[in-house]
Amino acid sequence: MKLLKLLVVASVFCGSFAHANEQDSYQTPSKALADLVDAKLAPTTRLSPDNQWMAFLERQRIATLQELAKPELKLAGIKLNPKNFSRARPRSKYLSITFKHLENGQNFTVKGLPEGRILSPSWSPDSQHLAFFIEQAHTAQLYLFNISERRLISVDNAPLNSVITSRPYTWLPNSEGLLINLAANANNQAPSAENASIVPVISQTSGEKAPVRTYQNLLQTPHDKALFSFYGLGQLAKVSLSGNVTKLAKPGIIRSFVPSPNSDYILLGQIEAPFSYLVPYSRFATNWQVIDTKGKPVASVEKQTLAENIPQGFDSVRTDRRSFSWRADKSATLVWAQAQDNGSMKTDVPFHDFVYSWKAPFNSEPKLFAKVERRFAGIEWANDNVAMLSDWRFSDRKIRTQIINPENPDGPRVLFNERSYNDAYNDPGNFVYEQTEFGTRAVKVVGERYMMLTGTGASDKGNIPFLDQFDIKTASSKRVWQSEAPYYERVRAVLDDAGEKLITLRESKTEQPNFYIRDLKQNTLTQFTEFAHPYPDFKNIKKEQISYTRDDGVELSGTLYLPADYKGGKVPVLMWAYPLEYKDKAVASQVRDSPYEFTYIGYWGPMPYLAKGIAVFDDPKMPIVGVDGSEPNDTFRTQLVSSAQAAVDALVEKGVADESRIAIAGHSYGAFMVANLLAHSDLFKTGIARSGAYNRTLTPFGFQGEERDFWQGQAVYSAMSPFFHAEKINEPMLMIHGKDDPNSGTYPMQSERMYNALKGLGKEARLVMLPYEGHGYRARESILHVLWEQEQWLEQHLLSK
Repeated sequence: MKLLKLLVVASVFCGSFAHANEQDSYQTPSKALADLVDAKLAPTTRLSPDNQWMAFLERQRIATLQELAKPELKLAGIKLNPKNFSRARPRSKYLSITFKHLENGQNFTVKGLPEGRILSPSWSPDSQHLAFFIEQAHTAQLYLFNISERRLISVDNAPLNSVITSRPYTWLPNSEGLLINLAANANNQAPSAENASIVPVISQTSGEKAPVRTYQNLLQTPHDKALFSFYGLGQLAKVSLSGNVTKLAKPGIIRSFVPSPNSDYILLGQIEAPFSYLVPYSRFATNWQVIDTKGKPVASVEKQTLAENIPQGFDSVRTDRRSFSWRADKSATLVWAQAQDNGSMKTDVPFHDFVYSWKAPFNSEPKLFAKVERRFAGIEWANDNVAMLSDWRFSDRKIRTQIINPENPDGPRVLFNERSYNDAYNDPGNFVYEQTEFGTRAVKVVGERYMMLTGTGASDKGNIPFLDQFDIKTASSKRVWQSEAPYYERVRAVLDDAGEKLITLRESKTEQPNFYIRDLKQNTLTQFTEFAHPYPDFKNIKKEQISYTRDDGVELSGTLYLPADYKGGKVPVLMWAYPLEYKDKAVASQVRDSPYEFTYIGYWGPMPYLAKGIAVFDDPKMPIVGVDGSEPNDTFRTQLVSSAQAAVDALVEKGVADESRIAIAGHSYGAFMVANLLAHSDLFKTGIARSGAYNRTLTPFGFQGEERDFWQGQAVYSAMSPFFHAEKINEPMLMIHGKDDPNSGTYPMQSERMYNALKGLGKEARLVMLPYEGHGYRARESILHVLWEQEQWLEQHLLSK
C-alpha cells in the first residue's frame, strides 16, 4: 500500500538495515521499546475556577498515519483541514472527560460524546460548565457540560472555524454565554484551481530593508490568496447556555475576539487584504475595533498595515498599535503598546514603547498610560493600586518587572525583579491569581498588601519548588513552603488567603506524579489521585545528577541514567543534548532540573535505550556564551566541543563510560549540534540527528538566537554550518526528518542536501524521510519506525565493538 511506504535514502549497509531497504516498509522495534508508545500516561487536568472540581482529560498521544495523510492546505503559515475548517494536527487532543470533586471525592465520566477528538476544554468563570469542541471528519462542533445537572449540551448547526483562531470560542466573563467563530463558508464550494487564472506571481521590493526569517507554508499564488480568504472567513456569534446561536457583526477573516470583563463589549480583530507571499498571517493587515454584544460597531482601535518590513532583531516590532488586551480588573478598559523607535530596539531613544489605555464608552481620546524604557512585555493587573509592568530586551537577555500604581503608572515604581530571562536561580516565580468580580483573572492581593508566588525554585542543588509571600509595603519576600527531598512537589493551586491550604503535584524518582491536598496549618497531606506507574519495566533504573567543569571554567551538569541491571563498570553511553545561548557564564552554569523528579521514559528522547543496556546522559549542558561584548556564536564551535569534551571526561572519570563507545544525539538544533560535533571532534563513535538544519546560508536572516544576517556574519554562518565541513565527518551519522517539516529553518531539504554531501564524499550515513510528518513525529507507525531505526543504528554502530 502506497501510504505505508517509507522513503529511505541510504549508503551501503549490511544485516538488518540492508534487509529493511529491500522491504522498504515501516518497522517495529523490540517489545520493550514498542510498549513505551502505548504506555498510559496520567491525564491532563483542568481545575475549576472555584477550586471545587478537577476535570481529567485522557490524552490522545499519537495519531495514525491515515490521520496525517488526510488532505491539508498550507496557507499563510497555517496547516488546515479543508474538510472541517480546522487547524490540521492540533497538539493537545483528548479521548474522554472525567470529573472528581476535591472535597467529597465524587467522580463521574461524561457520557454520550460523539466520535472525534476533544479539543480546547475550558471552564466557565462561574465553574458551572465545561466547554470544549469535538472535531469530526466534516465539522467541528461546540459542546457544553453542565456540572451540577450532569447534562451535555450540543450547539447544533454551528460549525466552528478554527483555521486562524485555533481556539474558536471564548467564555463571556459573566458566564451567561460564549462567543464563537462560525465557519461562514461551511456549506459553500471552495475556489477551484481549475477555474483560477494562470497569471505570473509577482513580488516587488519597496527599497526598504525587509529581513524575514525562513517561514514555511506561506501563500504562493493568487489562488492561495483566494483559498485563504475562503477558509479563513468566519462569522462571530453569541451562544447561550441552552445552545442558541445569534450572529454578530459582518463575516470577516477573524484573527481574535475577546470580550471585555463586564461582557458588554468585544475587541474584534479581522485580517484584511493585501496578503503577503513573504510573511505569515500574523503580520497581515488587521482591522481592530470594538463592537457591542449585538454586533454594532462602537470604536475603531487600529488598522494595522501589512508588516513585511519589521526591522531585524528578536525584540523588533511593527510600528502601529499592537498587543491589545482588556485591563482585567476594570469593567471595560483597553490597553495597547506602540513603538517609539520605528520598531527597532537598536534606535537610541529614552523610551522604546508607550502604553496607552482607552476606557469605555470610547468617546474620548486614548490616554498615555505608561512610558516603557525597553520593549513592552505585558502587564499583570491586580487592583487600583497594584499592577506589574514588565519590559525586556534581547541584546543582554534582560527582563524586568516593576510594581506600578495604575492610578499613577509613571510615578515611583518599585523594582520587583530584574534578571536575565535565562537566569533560573533568580526567577521569583509566578503570581497566584484569583477571580475578579467580573469573572476575569487578576493577581491575588491579600489585605491590600500581600501577594503570593509559586515557582520551580532552581538552585545549585536542583529545582526546589516553593510558595512565597511578597510584601508590597516592604518589597520583601517570605518563604511559606518549599518541597522537601526525596520528593519533588509543586503548588498547583492556593485554596485560601493565608496560603495554608494547597493543591500540589507530588512525585519522586520512582513515584508517578499525583495530586495531593496539603494543609500547612494542620500539617496534613491527603492524596487526591492515584495514577499508576506508566513504565513498570523501567522502575528500577538508576538516576543521578552530576556536575563537572568546562575548560574555560563554566560549570556544567547533566542527568545520568543507568540501566536497571547495571552492576558497575564501563558501558556504552548515549548522550542527548541541545545547545542554548547565554550572555552570562554564571547563568549558563545553572542547574535546571531536580534529582527527585519522576523518571519519564517516553518514546521521544534517549531513555528507551536503557532497555538495551546503554547508559543515558540526558541534557548535558552545551551553553554557548557571549561575554565582553562578543556574541555567543562568535565561538560556537570551540564552546560546543569544549562542553562535549567536559561531559565525556566526567563520564569516563566516574568510571561509567567506555570512551570508545559514546554516541551523541539530538533533535532540531540538537541535530545541528550532532553534525558539528562529528565534524569538529573525535569524541563520539556515532551520531543520530533528527529534523536538523546543516547549512545556515539557507536561513540567511538569522537562526536560533543569531540576529545577524548572512551578509553581516558570513564567517560565523560558514563556521557554524556542518554542511561546509562535511568532509571532516568521519563517524557514521543517522539522519531522520519529517517530509512536511514546517519549522522555520529546518525544512526537509536541509537533511537531503546534507545526506547528498556525505554520500558524495564517501561518508557513512543513512537518511530516513518520514511521509506526512512535521518537525516532530506524530503517527504511531512513524514513531515505532524511528525507535527501530535508532535501535538498529545503536546496535550496529555503538554496541558492536
